[in-house]
Amino acid sequence: MTTVLALVAYAALAGVVAPYALAGARWAYRAPKVAVVVWQGLMAAFVVTTASAGYQLALAEQHMHDGLVGLLSVCGLSRAATGSPAPTTANALLLLPPLVVVLMPTGWLLHCLRRTGRVRRRSLDMLALVGRQDPEYGVTVVDHPAAAVYCLPGRSGRIVVTQGALDVLTDAQLRAVLAHERAHLDGRHHLLHATTRAFRYAFPGLPLAGLGREQTALLLEMIADDRAMSSHPRDVLATAMYEVAAGQAPEAAFGAGGPGALIRLRRMLAPQHKPRRVTGWSLVAASLAAPLLPLLLACAPALG
Repeated sequence: MTTVLALVAYAALAGVVAPYALAGARWAYRAPKVAVVVWQGLMAAFVVTTASAGYQLALAEQHMHDGLVGLLSVCGLSRAATGSPAPTTANALLLLPPLVVVLMPTGWLLHCLRRTGRVRRRSLDMLALVGRQDPEYGVTVVDHPAAAVYCLPGRSGRIVVTQGALDVLTDAQLRAVLAHERAHLDGRHHLLHATTRAFRYAFPGLPLAGLGREQTALLLEMIADDRAMSSHPRDVLATAMYEVAAGQAPEAAFGAGGPGALIRLRRMLAPQHKPRRVTGWSLVAASLAAPLLPLLLACAPALG
């Protein structure tokens, strides 16, 4: 029972306490790549911890190793291969709740990827009818008065610029915004978006799910901003983003304005030093280790 309490406390730390602390951390906006890794690590840790706690509650007297071997037996591996007796039907049924905890976000992730893929394909079909190619910038232009720039990610990623954006942006501003959008495509940021969306669907109401999705979306925009600012002046990108901030992007697309436009503008115009490299790598290492700790707790001999 002590192990279960430790796992529940760890799940509460990862799912409730840590998200509020991370959402208010100043360093996160100075090192957005590291912060995204930390958010992903917390989500993985919560899933592993919750599943481990469920297993310990259901099969308190059975070692977790035996449960994993039993799961292999259920999947068709012979008892001789596992070196352990096959689990009873009751034990197999008790394995279902922790298994569901793991499969829920996975199922939602597949659903989100499938759904956004359909939306993107519809948008691409529409662009084939109403858009025209601009060979100079390598984008698709849509005749619309509102200034908007966005990208449709995927295997055949596409950047879309409205005529309104072409009318208000200078050449330098447009190239800066396009660098921002290409950063989204090159980084395959839509996969991280889908991960946080799936986690929120799987665990609605959990602070980690809501804050994780919100903050990850903002951090991905900051990562794209940093990529654009590595080859274009800060003030050029900031003024360009101001011009297109109100532009609407379709579902499943990344708009140049994006979430937290005001926060990002302040960040561009008042840059701060990034955390030390050793600090960043330490946070990454801790994030990778976070999902392993509950396994060590669950697999270790009973505490106390």
